[in-house]
Amino acid sequence: MTKIKTIGILTSGGDAPGMNAAIRAVTRAAKFNGFRVMAIYRGYRGLIDDEIVEFTNKSVSNIIQLGGTILKTARSDEFLSQEGRQKAYETIRKHEIDALVVIGGDGSLSGARQFAVEHDFPIIGLPGTIDNDLYGTDTTIGYDTALNTIMECVDKIRDTASSHERLFFIEVMGREAGFLALNSAIASGAEAAIIPEHATQFDQLAEFISRGFRKSKNSSIVLVAESKETGGALGLAERVKVEFPEYDVRVSILGHLQRGGSPTAHDRILASRMGFAAIEALLDDQRNVMIGIRDDEIVYVPFSKAVKIKKPIDDKLVETLRVLST
Repeated sequence: MTKIKTIGILTSGGDAPGMNAAIRAVTRAAKFNGFRVMAIYRGYRGLIDDEIVEFTNKSVSNIIQLGGTILKTARSDEFLSQEGRQKAYETIRKHEIDALVVIGGDGSLSGARQFAVEHDFPIIGLPGTIDNDLYGTDTTIGYDTALNTIMECVDKIRDTASSHERLFFIEVMGREAGFLALNSAIASGAEAAIIPEHATQFDQLAEFISRGFRKSKNSSIVLVAESKETGGALGLAERVKVEFPEYDVRVSILGHLQRGGSPTAHDRILASRMGFAAIEALLDDQRNVMIGIRDDEIVYVPFSKAVKIKKPIDDKLVETLRVLST
């Protein structure tokens, strides 16, 4: 049996729908197993600044349906330094916290990995990011909700695109990963997705333009990941104006709209399962792993793999979009 008595929990990096469901699950599973729960506000910055309060089951009542994170989140340049991480460790010792549960994306779990190694401290990570770019898990907390938000926006944009016979570039998040762009393109019946994974392989814009507008449609919609590799929606629109002036092109950048909103049932269930699994992992003396899900089964993914290995795009999905958009 583990010697852990008190667990700290924090959210870090960009917020994602379902983080509150994860906070709720971690807290209630921890309390059920006799642990104290210390809630750390504003991520690693709050850990350094000692923004910590004890949580009870009542603290997480009526939050499962809320977007964002009740623990808030903030960037912390200080935590990037060894001195900053030492301050964080001193705060942990002050509150007698024996283990951490960190909910966040690639940067957050990279910080957790470094802290865990430096201070030989047990940390369990939960993949909370709409980008779905963490290796070792089929999906991440917040991804499904973001997909649904994008799909609803594209459906509305298509109405005006069709009315004016225009080519629309719709930019979505995913700086280094095209999962949102690709899957939302399939879900919304878009004509193409321009993603960073294929940016160095071929000219995605030229390939799309070469296919032309479908005869059965009087407009086209292209999903674009907000990446330097893709050029972004604005960059692609400028290219079209110069290279293909016959097209009437417009741009819509969805931005932080994608992060908000009440989490879907899928994200609430996923976050609840992962939060529960985080406590089970600690009871099982696991440390420095991310909770993932593969083929609907909970798995433990070492931080070294989750944040170091690039998650591959599914080429079958790329082919699916290409065929269905012709």
